[in-house]
Formats: sequence, C-alpha cells, structure tokens
Amino acid sequence: MATSHLAGPVLVIGTGLLGTSVGLGLRAKGVSVYLQDISPTAQGVAQDIGAGVVLHGEKIAPELVVIGAPPDVTARLVGDALLAYPNATVVDIASVKGSILDAVLADERLGESETSRYVGTHPMAGREKSGPAAARGELFTAMPWVICAHQNAQPDRVIAAESLAIDLGATMHRMSVTEHDESVALISHFPQAASSMIASRLLNAEGHQLALAGNGLRDTTRIAASDEKLWIQIFAHNSKALIPILTGMKEDLDRLINTLQHPEEPGALLDLSQLMTEGNAGRARIPGKHGAPPQAFALVTVVVDDKPGQIAALLAQIGEAGINIEDLRMEHSAGHQVGLVDVSVLPGRRDELINALIFNGWKVAQ
Repeated sequence: MATSHLAGPVLVIGTGLLGTSVGLGLRAKGVSVYLQDISPTAQGVAQDIGAGVVLHGEKIAPELVVIGAPPDVTARLVGDALLAYPNATVVDIASVKGSILDAVLADERLGESETSRYVGTHPMAGREKSGPAAARGELFTAMPWVICAHQNAQPDRVIAAESLAIDLGATMHRMSVTEHDESVALISHFPQAASSMIASRLLNAEGHQLALAGNGLRDTTRIAASDEKLWIQIFAHNSKALIPILTGMKEDLDRLINTLQHPEEPGALLDLSQLMTEGNAGRARIPGKHGAPPQAFALVTVVVDDKPGQIAALLAQIGEAGINIEDLRMEHSAGHQVGLVDVSVLPGRRDELINALIFNGWKVAQ
C-alpha cells in the first residue's frame, strides 16, 4: 500500500462524485475516512463502494475535513465544521472560491482562530455522470488541483490541503481566489455556457437536419449534458468573472453578424479570415499532452468495419509497429457499417504508420 502524507482520519462531508472519489482515493492509501451527507442514500452508496464509514453521531477528531457540497451551501458547512472540529483543517472542493471565502470570513460565528484553519481548494476533475456511484479513486490522478490559501490561513493548514492533493495523485497549483475564479471562468465556465447555448439551438431542429450531425456538433455540445442544478450555482457564484468573457464573445458575435449581413463589401472576407485565424491561434495555445507546450500532431484516418474486435486489432497493430498514439478519436459513418478512427502521432512517424497499416490490410484515408 502506497504511503500517505495524511495520517487521518479524514471526514468527507458531501458524498457526491467528488467527495466519494476523495474517500475512495484516500482509502486506497490506507487513510481512515468517515462519510457524512444529508442524503442517507448517497452516503450509504459511498460506504458500500468502499469510500469510508458513515458517521452516525460518534465523536471523532479528524485531521482533515473535506467539504464536497454544492457552492450554495459550502460556506455554511465550512463554518459548521470549523466549530465542530476545533483541531481540524477544513477544506472545500467547490469549483468557485471567491464567494465562498467571502461568506466564510463574514460568518459571525467564526473568529480568526477558526477561519485560519480553512483553505479553499478546487480539484479540476469530473465526469459527465454524477453521484457516488460514478466515483473513482483515480479521478484526480494527474489532474490539476488548485490551492487557494487566503491571507490568514495557517501554514500547516495549507500543507494539509496540499497533502490531500498529493495523496490523490493530482498536479498541484497555487492561486489566489481571484486568479482562480478568473481562470475557471475562462477555461471551464465559459465553455459550458457556450456549449449549452449551442445545444439549445437544436431544440427545434428537424430530424433530417440532425441526421447529418457529425463529430463537430457532438464535440461542441458534449458538456451541454452536464448537471444543470450544479451549473446554475456555479454561474451565479462566479458571475463577476464570467460576465466580461461573455461580453467579449457578444462583441465577436456582433462583429460576425455585421460582416455576414454584407459579405460582398470590401474587407468582409478579410474580417472573416481574421476571425478564423484568431480562433486557430487561440486553439493552438491550449497545452498539449501531459501539459507540454502545444504540438501539431499528424493525423492518420483509418476506416474500420463496424464489428467486434476491430478497434482492439487496430491498436494492437499500431503497438506492434512501435508507434505511440498521442490521441485517438472515433466517428461513425452515417448510413454505412464502418467507422473512422483518427489516430494522432508525431509528424515524423505518420508515413511509417500509414505504410504499416496498409501492409497489414487496413484502409487508410489519405
């Protein structure tokens, strides 16, 4: 069993996807975990899958309390935990930080000795599914985990929060609450809003129109399937950071609409080109594999019959050729019993991969 930086016990309050995943990850490290949730069913499921033991009113002295609740109740639960467990470090794992810190510091029940034991954190991990049954102990592995220590947080409490991230295999980042909220507004909350708005345009689409949909539409609307109850709270709690970004997008949309209203006018096509170029440049800034600088991989598209074992055989063939796959995507062909598998490799290995696949009977689209 791997060594843990936390000695335990740890109390997890809120046994949804993230809280239960924290419990599973810590239990795998041998840390004693207690569970608590307003829902008897949720905490029961979390216990049944091995995330810890449900707390039934017994007295405990946790080293760390993890609040895994929705943003609208997180601050109150943080205050409750600081008062109930006077020696514990209390962290939350909500996806907004500024509004929660403000509410904790404004809690009239708490003095500086209590609030100095609180550290806001945010693991940047999740799944499209929610609830304890979807939890995984490996959910945080290699994922960013932001530590937002406020000015009066005790150093040893910050270390305890960092130890949680380290024990769960996350990649730790340190930010102020303002830096955090502005960052997630741009890279998480804004894409969610945009995806939901795109998907809402499909409500009145005709069936024959949707039958033409490919991976482009699926990619841009995938996160529109997220939990609307949670996102209502996230948008409301981080509205200050989100509004300037949405305003910027509105300006871009107005610019595009104005150009498209008169596409024949001088400069219109150049403006469209600039808009696309700006998008290309922004997309290229997203870090690549393992957080490395963005790198243009070469794409090889393979036609695969829609029958059992084909994907496994393809991957095995690529492995036998000694070529590492940098990324993999699949798309079904409408009306045909075949699929298209896009394999991304280092540019210098593209021709080698194509030759190996063709030699072994695979159809490669070139």
